[in-house]
Amino acid sequence: MASPYYWLTKKINKKSPNTENSRHAKKSWLKRVPKITFSKIVLFLTIVFLFIPLVIIVAESFHYKDPETLAESNLSLHWYKELLFGSGEVWDALFNSIIIAVSSSVVATILGTTASIGINWHKFAGKSYIQTISFLPMVLPEVIIGAATVIFFSGIKLKLGMFTIFAAHTTFCLPFVYMMVNARLDEFDHALIEASYDLGANEFETLTKVTVPAIMPGILSGFMMAITMSLEDFVITFFVSGPGSTTLPIYIYSMIRFGVSPVINALSLVMIIMTCLIAFFLRKGLKTIAASK
Repeated sequence: MASPYYWLTKKINKKSPNTENSRHAKKSWLKRVPKITFSKIVLFLTIVFLFIPLVIIVAESFHYKDPETLAESNLSLHWYKELLFGSGEVWDALFNSIIIAVSSSVVATILGTTASIGINWHKFAGKSYIQTISFLPMVLPEVIIGAATVIFFSGIKLKLGMFTIFAAHTTFCLPFVYMMVNARLDEFDHALIEASYDLGANEFETLTKVTVPAIMPGILSGFMMAITMSLEDFVITFFVSGPGSTTLPIYIYSMIRFGVSPVINALSLVMIIMTCLIAFFLRKGLKTIAASK
């Protein structure tokens, strides 16, 4: 009778059968092992480069040093309290930015959607030239657009203020809406329009009850892109802004001359969280709308 030691040694040293299935399983496992490539290294460094400023902003928003005792706090909500109760000018600038962003985005979305439908589905003289010109605000430097816009406003004797910012933002946001809606129209099924006409709908009813609902994901995407472009714009706003029309980017720029207050860090974190929430719910909403079509 074999001893327990002999039996245990035999079990440990027993080799697994080198079958065809085991060899394929080993190759499949080796393929799943992540390999370090140049493209992955560049992607990682790019992500780090983009997100390090956000990490620094978040860390500084919770950092507070008492000016009297110079004692530092590792975790403090002082700047968030200062943001809520002691930063009226910041909220005024943010309020101006939101008003201009929403109003200019609504107008740009309406104009861009109707322009995209008209240019995409109708034939007329100069159509190709209009399509080319409509993309100029996207490719031209913002300095040129800002200088040309302020020269135009000065030529027609229009006082710089909230309205001039609204007009300028509507102009450079319109091509982005046009591009998003046009991409959606390229996939549109024209049989829906023919079916609508066959059922007795007129052109306006077909537009409002068939066409617009079908391209709604593109319209909403263009609207959100226009809001984003308007909120973050500085160069064009700097040219066309006037007294009493300070937006948040202009206000932050003016604070740089005297040192950026950590209140801006707290506001930045709040805006980042709001942007992520809006993007999350908008993504789910667009998926729902697209799935229902």
